[in-house]
Amino acid sequence: MSRRARNRTKKKIVIDPRYIFILLFILCIGTIFFSFRYKEKFKPVKEAFGNFITPMQRGIHVVGSTVADRFRLFTDIQDLIAENDALKAQIDELKTQNSILTQEKYELNWYRELYSLDQQYSDFEKVAATVISREPNSYCNEFIIDKGSEDGLAPDMNVISGNGLVGIIIETGRNWSRVRSIIDDSSSVSGMFLTTSDTCIVSGNLELLDDGYINVKMISMGAEIYDNYEVVTSYISDKYLPGILIGYVSNIRTDQNTMSKEAYLTPVVDFQHIEAVLVITELKEKLEDLDGVVSSDY
Repeated sequence: MSRRARNRTKKKIVIDPRYIFILLFILCIGTIFFSFRYKEKFKPVKEAFGNFITPMQRGIHVVGSTVADRFRLFTDIQDLIAENDALKAQIDELKTQNSILTQEKYELNWYRELYSLDQQYSDFEKVAATVISREPNSYCNEFIIDKGSEDGLAPDMNVISGNGLVGIIIETGRNWSRVRSIIDDSSSVSGMFLTTSDTCIVSGNLELLDDGYINVKMISMGAEIYDNYEVVTSYISDKYLPGILIGYVSNIRTDQNTMSKEAYLTPVVDFQHIEAVLVITELKEKLEDLDGVVSSDY
């Protein structure tokens, strides 16, 4: 039989761990007793052991402190990240609340303007409406509001907003109406100078509106008018109720072709930012002459 085979047949010696623990325990107790009983004799041993252990303790302390600092730093970073996320969520919530408050403030300004306008023209019955659709250009030359025939609205009803005249309803549905503004190229309004009662025709002009104006034509040559005179809807208008402010004139000049004066008019309504309007539910009575002919469509 070979040596390797003989070694395999040998039994392994197994020592019970309890005996090892008891032996170590006795050794420790003995060491403590002798080191306490023979201090002077064990002093060199203590010094040698201290010189060996102390550097190790310092190293372990440094490593432990470094690990603790890194762990503390990691914990602080995690806390900062969590706090940052919470602050971001709070900022988002505040932004949302601020946006809502801004919108509510904006709407409150509309309602204040409409209320002031309602008081200014208190003789007329009115319905408030919101703009829900408009032409794709920057001006509200034609737009749709959220009130219609079921709210008592009908074509030819006057529409006001801001400080004065916006236009007129040209079409209605059950719950919507289409409004044509006085700035539209196809719009003509019979106007009157509030100071002198001289009449004129206010015509829409979208190109001229880029400079803030629309046209005023057919002013009598003898009319004594000046810049910044108020123009309101006239009594002879077929569709527009009288006395509604339209705007202020400027750049008055003579039109040689018609032998009359013409001017620019600055509307009192901001046609770029119309959001809410008042519709006067009273229709202008049709004017007829002695032959029963209806007057001009202004």
